[in-house]
Amino acid sequence: MHGRSHLLSVDILIMGILAYLAIWIGLGLTQALDNGLGQTPPMGWNPWNHFSCYINETIVKDAADTLVSTGLRDLGYNYVVIDDCWAFNETRSPTGELLPDPIRFPSGIDGVANYVHSLGMKFGLYSNAGTLACRGQPGSLHHEEIDANTFARWGVDYLKVDNCFTDEVPAPERFVAIRNALNATGRPIFYNVCNWGTENAYAWVPNVGNSWRTSWGIRDNFGSMEHNFRVNGEHPEVAGPGAWNDPDMMEIGNGGMTDLEYQTHFTLWALVKAPLMIGCNLTNMTAATLTTLSNAEIIAIDQDPLGVQGTCKVNCVRDRIAKQPEIWTAPLADGGAAVVAVNWREPVTSELNVSLGYLGLFEAYTVRDLWEHSDLGVLQDLLQVPSLPVHGVKAYRFYPVITP
Repeated sequence: MHGRSHLLSVDILIMGILAYLAIWIGLGLTQALDNGLGQTPPMGWNPWNHFSCYINETIVKDAADTLVSTGLRDLGYNYVVIDDCWAFNETRSPTGELLPDPIRFPSGIDGVANYVHSLGMKFGLYSNAGTLACRGQPGSLHHEEIDANTFARWGVDYLKVDNCFTDEVPAPERFVAIRNALNATGRPIFYNVCNWGTENAYAWVPNVGNSWRTSWGIRDNFGSMEHNFRVNGEHPEVAGPGAWNDPDMMEIGNGGMTDLEYQTHFTLWALVKAPLMIGCNLTNMTAATLTTLSNAEIIAIDQDPLGVQGTCKVNCVRDRIAKQPEIWTAPLADGGAAVVAVNWREPVTSELNVSLGYLGLFEAYTVRDLWEHSDLGVLQDLLQVPSLPVHGVKAYRFYPVITP
């Protein structure tokens, strides 16, 4: 009797798997987002972390101008994105199309897009895969095709799609419908799936979006930043060129952390190949904020064409509460590696000595400190990390030594 019961359980399990696969195929999850975008993580600016709903055309255009004047555009920050609250109340046009708020955006969304494009950058917009957006404006659920065509006509290059008011429709179904509608427009639109990492997103969303949020929204404090970073690191194997884990937009420059903590924030986002979306008011950022965001050597780690997300190698924790400095590494396209030491909590007064073999590095390397912008010479056996202040970071690039 026990054997027959066991066989019955196996049969039920197999039937369940087959049913799930049928649903998977029926939703089109075996297809992919066919736009060729996101071969490296996107970089740009999004106002939400600083301005929230208090956004308008002037703020967006000023931000675009500042990306140009500060040189950030030329470093790769080329997406200018409008987040939630751009639409007009809960109203659509008589033909069912979305309407921008005429007070906040008198030039229309297409007018703002044209302005951004005239500066040599790309334009992004917010939508929602539910009946309403998170602050009450119209959502795209059951309007996927007409909205995708509207976005394409307006000149949208990047679409962030949120996850509010879902009407109990499963996330794969809702976000796949938008993916298919975007594909059908024929316009390449980078697709950021913002379902907060719920509903086992890592298992299906790499075939759906160019990037996907792996957690709830970030807050401007070190603990929130660390939490999002650690959750983002749970499935590095699903990320790569064209499809990226996204621990959310950066808080650098918003004032809730120290300059040292923002430096750590920026380094960690680059190490794990996260989208580098600036979230502060660009028009009044400090010199320290601009210096952090402008570190071309850190940006190069994020934008490395190999596209492998960094992982922990030394003192790694599973409970997300690290008391000792951790060391993370990411292989790079030139055969070298990025190596980052981060001190999460306790003061570290002694040097940290780590065998290169323990980091998976087995050759001779020329090493560069990416924040000091200094060369450390050739290393072959041991990395010596100096003492780290609380919440501080050391970032190195290992270049393989080329022998004649």
